[in-house]
Amino acid sequence: MRNLNNVPKIIMECKSIGHAIDYKWTKKKINNLLDPIEGNEDLEYSLMQINHKGSIGLTAALLEWIYWRFTGYSQVVNDTQKRIEALWCSINNREQTNPLLFDTDFEVPAAGCVNGALWIALMNVRMIDVRYRKGSYFLQNDLIGLVLLARHITPKKKKFDNWFAQTVVNLTNSHPNPYRNDNLDESDEAVYDSSHEPLICREFFFDEHFEYSVEAAEDAIHGFIDNLNLKANSFLDFTKKAS
Repeated sequence: MRNLNNVPKIIMECKSIGHAIDYKWTKKKINNLLDPIEGNEDLEYSLMQINHKGSIGLTAALLEWIYWRFTGYSQVVNDTQKRIEALWCSINNREQTNPLLFDTDFEVPAAGCVNGALWIALMNVRMIDVRYRKGSYFLQNDLIGLVLLARHITPKKKKFDNWFAQTVVNLTNSHPNPYRNDNLDESDEAVYDSSHEPLICREFFFDEHFEYSVEAAEDAIHGFIDNLNLKANSFLDFTKKAS
């Protein structure tokens, strides 16, 4: 799985590629996705069990679910692919990636069942990226909307639910959050350093035969990065020295 041209088996099984855009896209649904904390406390708790690099890996995987769902329906997916690549690179070294800026004036409405959904996805990813770069102890909270969106647009939701549930269990075991039981500073001024956390790779989420180890994840993510066209992605800057 060295590049994003290989469609994960689970995404194909969920009929996400080329399926009719037949999900509901109402003002209520949009508002729920934009402000998803209330009513999703169990999901919030589950996500808070995962450390930062595990959470960024989950972000990249969820964005890939959305990317494949809208392939052929919108031109924005090419930009989405570059953001997915940047997320994986940021797990290896975030200093060699540029901020995932998107609609900095927050002016584009979330209308339209394709472009509106993509807008919500990319805005969520932008906020996750901001928190990751800052070292926010509340990074995981911004994943809630992305999880709910990926599930909402997936045709076979039960398969998505099974994949997501198993993924969270695996992440909790391999990439546990070291501060999950702490009393967190509600001002969000404290900074967490995730540089010591073990790497994670795309195979962890999408290859059922992948056996996780720190060494296997490092080999896989380095193989993924080595296969990228670094100059074609403006979100990457490998001219910066590795920290």
